[in-house]
Amino acid sequence: MTTGKVYLVGAGPGDPKLITVYGLECIQKADVIAYDRLVNPSLLEHAKEGAELIFCGKSPGKHHFIQDQIHDLLVEKALEGKIVTRLKGGDPCVFGRGAEEAEVLVEHGIEYEIVPGITAGIAAPAYAGIPVTHREFASSFAIVTGHGREEKGQDHLNWDALANGIDTIAFYMSVGNLEHISKKLIENGKRATTPVAVIEWGTTEHQRTITGTLETIHELVVQEEFHNPSMVLVGEVVQLREKIQWYEKQIFLI
Repeated sequence: MTTGKVYLVGAGPGDPKLITVYGLECIQKADVIAYDRLVNPSLLEHAKEGAELIFCGKSPGKHHFIQDQIHDLLVEKALEGKIVTRLKGGDPCVFGRGAEEAEVLVEHGIEYEIVPGITAGIAAPAYAGIPVTHREFASSFAIVTGHGREEKGQDHLNWDALANGIDTIAFYMSVGNLEHISKKLIENGKRATTPVAVIEWGTTEHQRTITGTLETIHELVVQEEFHNPSMVLVGEVVQLREKIQWYEKQIFLI
């Protein structure tokens, strides 16, 4: 039996129109689609007749499949000679474990491709009217995981470098850890009045955005009941939202 092939595909940040042309082609030709929780379900409508759709979603504290099971699934289906599209929200190599899955495929001699996707750290701010770079405000941009907690020994970030060396910081998976993030940035030299935006369900019809500062944003998020998936953006570029926000105006007009 001929071994199949696996495509590790980024589905984009939520708006189904933001998937790449090649990503869509990978959906259309797949025999098996293993998809994550944040993949827009409408993308699955492009699957060919008879394709096997397998939900591999994860949410905080609830894993339908653990990562090792996903590895086993990709290997099993590919060894059956099938074309497998592993469909991930955002980009497969930005906190998407795409590299881990590629390593497993290499170990089993399975052919694969990595198909990049638009990541939420850029797209959600753009839909909120916040560019991550701007020649007057920001010439550097960092993508950071935001769920590590110091008290659990999980916080390995270089807070000094983030606070003093990066103009715009996008924190993923961080809304539940926002108080700690704000505290660490201020302790390491970031002004307490630095603008912050939190964007919930970015690029979807459910998008909401709240803005504040490092010293106020945690309380605002609690008051407004923001939850994951949310993107936290820290930096002076947040000021531009007041002038160039566009997407949420369209939503409210619908």
